[in-house]
Amino acid sequence: MQSPSITSSYLDRYRRLTSSEGSGAPLPVTGAQRRFLLARRLDPVGRPALVPLFFAFPAGAVDTARLESAAGHLAALHPALRVRPEVVRGVPVQRIGEPEGWVREVPVPPGATAAEVLPRALADWPAEGPPLRFLLATGDGTEDVLALVLDHAVCDEQSLGGITDGLTRAYAEGLGPDDVPATRRAEGTAAYREAVELQLAAEERASAPTARAYWARRLAGLRPPPPLAGRPEATGTGSTRLRLPSPAGDGRAAAFPAALDACARAARTLYGAEHVPALGYPWGGRPAAAAPVLGCFLNTVAHPADAEGPEARTAAWWDDLDHADAPFDEVVHAARGAGVPWSGRFDGLLTFEDLGRRPPLRLGGATGRETHLDDRPLQAPFAVSVSYGDDVLVRMAWRRSDVPDDRAEDAFAALVSVLATA
Repeated sequence: MQSPSITSSYLDRYRRLTSSEGSGAPLPVTGAQRRFLLARRLDPVGRPALVPLFFAFPAGAVDTARLESAAGHLAALHPALRVRPEVVRGVPVQRIGEPEGWVREVPVPPGATAAEVLPRALADWPAEGPPLRFLLATGDGTEDVLALVLDHAVCDEQSLGGITDGLTRAYAEGLGPDDVPATRRAEGTAAYREAVELQLAAEERASAPTARAYWARRLAGLRPPPPLAGRPEATGTGSTRLRLPSPAGDGRAAAFPAALDACARAARTLYGAEHVPALGYPWGGRPAAAAPVLGCFLNTVAHPADAEGPEARTAAWWDDLDHADAPFDEVVHAARGAGVPWSGRFDGLLTFEDLGRRPPLRLGGATGRETHLDDRPLQAPFAVSVSYGDDVLVRMAWRRSDVPDDRAEDAFAALVSVLATA
């Protein structure tokens, strides 16, 4: 007899916990949120996984009080931006609180730069506070750098476009949380609850025995590498980047599988051909019947970085997408139950961002110029980010304490060689 899925067991426990609380009950969490909250509990200082965007503005252009008010307005509209995670009797939940704006200035001392002070400020992220926050680095010459930072447990790529668009509008009109009527706030809460419930229903269906068997077979070839011999005394992250021209025609549809193949080549270069590392990438969107609410409606999909060629890898990726709703913890459990020697730790991560989906952030008369600061905590020994817009920006960052710089540079060269010919 098949054991119940992790999602089914979680929902049973959640319903027993909240059956007597009525409308005041906290909401359940999606599979992705479950993973992020577990990782936060396992972190020695309880740090969440963060999603930062960095924008350069002319010095003095950002009115911090107006921005804080606009952030509060956005939180009043979107429940995901005012949730607080809790674990009640072993059951992770999310409770919706009051809207709050959070903006802090970070002075840049003489001789330092925003690229140095902002990563340190992110590392000191206070545990208490709203999931959307802003850090404004000031005093670094003619520009200020604004960090728009989200707890990953409340956002995905689709949410980022709604946030930059909503902030631009609220800032321009001078709106705050009190400008959102109670009826509209209640409608937003109902839509968010429905989206979370629809997501969990999809995840429960995707955790059927056939799906678990698929992932056990798919990941059977993993041969995770041992930790690399980096330099334990090294601090921070190393990084490198390159811009490539966008492919002609319908290149956008082929860009992700090409990036996945390139990332697999980089992982094998980094760890050695005798290993099959585990890559992870975020994928997903709102359930078909759900409103386009902000939130965390994605999954982290596991991908073996084997020696398959691009055509075979693309075909396998399409098959994976048919099973991509299976929550990550379910996939790990299925693989381990089948004897795959994998702890669930990723050896590398790939994120792909379609910049056409995200409106620019405009505050008053100034439009933020997006910039990238790579010296921030990573969730894997190395991470590749591909931003697809007028051109293709490829970035790779690595933990210098875990990955030797020369091997990382060789891995990036291998990645770029695949992308340049894809």
